[in-house]
Amino acid sequence: MTVSAESALLPAVASRLRPALRAAVWHMCLSIAVAALVAFLVFGFWFPDALRHLAGGADLFWLIVGVDVVCGPLLTLVIFNPAKPRAELARDLALVAAIQLLALGYGVHTLSYARPVALVYEIDRFRVVSFADVDADADEAEQIPDWAQPWRFSRPRTVGIRSSSTGAEKLDSINLSLAGIEPSQRPSWWQDYALSRPQVLERARPLPELRAKHPEQSALLDAAVAQALHNNQPDETTDAQALRWLPLVSRRATDWVVLLDPITARVRGYVHLDGF
Repeated sequence: MTVSAESALLPAVASRLRPALRAAVWHMCLSIAVAALVAFLVFGFWFPDALRHLAGGADLFWLIVGVDVVCGPLLTLVIFNPAKPRAELARDLALVAAIQLLALGYGVHTLSYARPVALVYEIDRFRVVSFADVDADADEAEQIPDWAQPWRFSRPRTVGIRSSSTGAEKLDSINLSLAGIEPSQRPSWWQDYALSRPQVLERARPLPELRAKHPEQSALLDAAVAQALHNNQPDETTDAQALRWLPLVSRRATDWVVLLDPITARVRGYVHLDGF
């Protein structure tokens, strides 16, 4: 290529690149705005507080949104050319937007199935149960409450587990547990949390015991306790030393605890400490 040919090519490239960059920037801004709306849904309702880490919502969200936000504007930068006929350019941009929205929709759909639907008290711990964790048996599927279905604008609810009603049911529950399906994963065993409060308060352990288990993590625990005291309701304790705790587990983690109110047994906070 001669010098004159190169000199002629550079202005042509620059004339395409400048409007393409502007279009990509606008596309990036729109993508970030959509991502912000999705973040409000994901972190405001589906994966609130520490559950975004316990259930993997934060990692999955940033993977889905990060790829979607970056790839869409990059495709716009590549295909945008003001020299194209208007109809052809509009078709190309619409195709990019459609691909981006389909990818985002699939990602959000995946998040709706991974979202925690219940925080279940079971004997001596709490378990985070996502919709994907629920037993896929047809009879159990019919027992799933409306608020625990995918694509509901509801936060996870705290529930308890009822006792077995017959010996056969107890034996069946043991067999399912041996197969890896715990009662907390079976909606037919869920019951109103108020019915489990006496057992929760009986099993809950004193806060000084947790401090003694993790003396090197006193700052982390103090911060969580302060947040828990800020998050109080009428008739609940304001005494930091009165708070109780129990281990908290999920499919991804077994090294968390919940902070419980000693009067109402309500979950008031979470701490990333091993409770076992």
